[in-house]
Amino acid sequence: MAFNPLTETGIPLDQQLRSWRELNVEPYDTQSVNPYTRCRIIVMNGAEMESMWFGHHFARHTTDLDIKRQLAQVRRIETQQQKVNNWLIPGNEDALELTIGYEQVAVDLTAWVAQQEPDPYAKQCYDFGLLEDFDHLFRYANLMDMTNPRKATELVGDLTEIMPGRPTVFEHRDPYDDIRRPLARTSDPRSAMHAMTITAAEQQTLNFYCNVGNRPEEPLARALYQEIAQIEEQHVTHYESMLPADASWAEQLVMHEYNECWLYWSFMQTEDDERIRKVWETHLAMEIEQLKSAVELMKKLDGRDPAAELLPESLPEPLKFESNKQYVRQVLADQVALTGDGTDFVRVDDLPEGHRYYEYQKKVHGDGWVPSEEVIGSHRDSKGDEYRSQPAGEHPVNELREEKH
Repeated sequence: MAFNPLTETGIPLDQQLRSWRELNVEPYDTQSVNPYTRCRIIVMNGAEMESMWFGHHFARHTTDLDIKRQLAQVRRIETQQQKVNNWLIPGNEDALELTIGYEQVAVDLTAWVAQQEPDPYAKQCYDFGLLEDFDHLFRYANLMDMTNPRKATELVGDLTEIMPGRPTVFEHRDPYDDIRRPLARTSDPRSAMHAMTITAAEQQTLNFYCNVGNRPEEPLARALYQEIAQIEEQHVTHYESMLPADASWAEQLVMHEYNECWLYWSFMQTEDDERIRKVWETHLAMEIEQLKSAVELMKKLDGRDPAAELLPESLPEPLKFESNKQYVRQVLADQVALTGDGTDFVRVDDLPEGHRYYEYQKKVHGDGWVPSEEVIGSHRDSKGDEYRSQPAGEHPVNELREEKH
């Protein structure tokens, strides 16, 4: 059913503040929660964090006090929305368990976006990043199997496979090769929304790993978080460089609010937890009026009507969390050997001798000790094999099939 947030009535901005009791929501049950409910919560926490930080950066680039006040009002509400989303995650779900959720988000969100993306170059960017986050899930799952009583499959179910992607050891690239070509502002609006959504998700993951990665006592766990957090920074660089670079501050604000409307509306369609579905409904009603406020600001500052020039007549097809096992396997088979070369993607074997990729690899890997490889070796040594979940069969890449102890 078509849905245009600009023609809907939401909760007026002056009625959106909530009390502490309203914000202190009951978390989900970590033993029974649907894996994709966890994923939706993680995505919406990241989306609200991204909007909050955008609002702060906008405010730091204007001297107009009225604009600062408008941004502050909306940002205060978004701070409350973020707290509700994030507080749905229970305290008895430890950092490593939540990490598995973050990586399941990265895999199935990116895979879905890649399959919907109308721009061929942007699709290639998503396929490229997908294989790297897929490998991170494999590395963290092996760490969990050695240090946590729960298994990663208890968290992801049979929805997402656990096996090697593009090995993390090969993901480390010179920063020059993580910059992508920006999308044109005249492209399909879905392209900008996809890029905004994935950028927010990756930024949240980077922040999370930077903050919790030093909390484990096990040295190998600390080292693994440190290494993968570095790749997440590369991913934020990779995806944010796709965002249309010439959009005004007001236009970007409109797109942030419109994108949040799309995400909350999408998740209302598929959420099977009625209590959490009501959270998405409430937040959508808030975002509708926040969007209208941003539209009026863009009219004032830019002299342009985003409803006429920028936004589609209705929201795109709902974003869905669904199993993407066969799609991931096909991308693995076709693209596992790719790396970045400027703004393009090439096979590692096709890079010339002395390419900056090889020089960067030498620097970061130093004496040859790589945490993401060590965690798999340690699992083989202690348990005789690797921790994998491959319900769809053997790994599609011969070289990445399991090595026994």
